[in-house]
Amino acid sequence: MKARLYDLMLQEQNAKIAAERKSQIGTGDRSERIRTYNFPQSRITDHRIGLTLYKLDAFLDGDLDEVIDALITEDQAEKMKEF
Repeated sequence: MKARLYDLMLQEQNAKIAAERKSQIGTGDRSERIRTYNFPQSRITDHRIGLTLYKLDAFLDGDLDEVIDALITEDQAEKMKEF
């Protein structure tokens, strides 16, 4: 009886871990793109947060602050929704 309960708990824990992992990985489909770089228009678009900037050259030179700040702000807003 004890072994069966242990196996049941172990299966539930493994299923929970697998579901969490699957939600983080995604399918790899093209529709799950994160960011698009458009060189002719000097545009960078982050599809996760809907941010579009026309500073591709600066971004490629390492000026990432604006994108990082927007990602942090979006992450904090999402965490606030959870509570």
